[in-house]
Amino acid sequence: MLEDAAPPRPDMEDGLLLAEAEYILPLRWAADDGLAELTQYLRKLAGWIRVTVVDGSPPELFAAHGRAWQGLVRQLPPNPANGRNGKAAGVMTGVQASSAEFLVLADDDVRYTLPALSRLVGLLGEADLVRPQNFFLRWPWHARWDTARSLLNRAFGSDYPGTLAVRKSVLDATGGYDGNVLFENLELIRTVEAAGGRQVRADDLYVGRIPPATGHFRGQRVRQAYDSLAQPGRLAVELSLLPVFAWAARRPSRWVPLLLAAMGAAEAGRRRHRGAAVFPATSALWAPCWLLERAACSWLAVGQRLAGGVNYAGRRMPRAGTSFRRLRRRYRALRLSASTTRRPTMATSETNKPAAGTVVACPNGPLLLRGDVEILTETGEPVPRSRKTVALCRCGASSIKPYCDGTHKLIGFTTGTASGAAAPSREEA
Repeated sequence: MLEDAAPPRPDMEDGLLLAEAEYILPLRWAADDGLAELTQYLRKLAGWIRVTVVDGSPPELFAAHGRAWQGLVRQLPPNPANGRNGKAAGVMTGVQASSAEFLVLADDDVRYTLPALSRLVGLLGEADLVRPQNFFLRWPWHARWDTARSLLNRAFGSDYPGTLAVRKSVLDATGGYDGNVLFENLELIRTVEAAGGRQVRADDLYVGRIPPATGHFRGQRVRQAYDSLAQPGRLAVELSLLPVFAWAARRPSRWVPLLLAAMGAAEAGRRRHRGAAVFPATSALWAPCWLLERAACSWLAVGQRLAGGVNYAGRRMPRAGTSFRRLRRRYRALRLSASTTRRPTMATSETNKPAAGTVVACPNGPLLLRGDVEILTETGEPVPRSRKTVALCRCGASSIKPYCDGTHKLIGFTTGTASGAAAPSREEA
């Protein structure tokens, strides 16, 4: 099976860049009930991609994790200066410590397969941020309930998964994203787009996720509704649900079109981009339940905001997110500053794709060639190439030259940068 295969070779087209990518997992556990299962996943994952776990668990658990993951992953404590939101602080700690350009960010319940991971990084070769779609790997009742939310999101746009892929140079250019908001994924997406980055919504790239315990699911209902405070239009719609349901309650016949509309929209979201292959048919039937939940919880979330915010790690956190307009003003000025200091920036072409004819020299790794540049053999014959970003061998030991096959890692190839920690240089081809 692909999941149990040896480390990928770049003759798999979408796996060409995996060897130069990094997987960043922010973690903060109060108990180790899932340690054995997570360790098994990390053991498989480490055979495909470099892994950094930013572990904010208590000292005794941090030490236990270090023993369990020795030789598999790099384990770091989070830098509290990166914000009060533990996940955002963990992500930015990993980003700052990474020397890779392509970064996969994932919650501790996300479970990639090799094909999904390879495709995600492949898409990042021509984008600044990639947003896949999560689905649950098991289906207790509350997983179907929560899936109804994802299906409605898909019906009217895209869902917000627990994993993203992003270019390090984008976050270096922006100085990261705000770690003092609750809806950290939306904040990251908005930050990249406000700075001129290109987002790819890969709604047909399905990444598995382990469902939460029932108690955790129940405890997150108002917390999830609070995220809508970062999206005023969505919040207005959700606040209107309670009056609509109150109106329908006066005459039972009014419920029929409302229920049918909710389930119909969820079913449309389930069928988009071949979603029926991963979402059970019955999950659309739970849409009315989720709407009833959100009708009540959105008002409770507003009440929490008026009381000072959500209780997070013993303190109140009032902000759900930063408006896109404010971020755009902020990063318009930052781009001007970046251009004068030669900091890494996004491409400036009209499509926001990497500029043609650029070569990125990866520390202790290959040359990443981007753009419409023809590759020729020593006799002048064109080398087959089916994507705009490819990894070229620099160590001389690849078995599929001119392309990289990851052998540089096995032979300890170095490029003379300090411990491989320097940011990639960029030269015009």
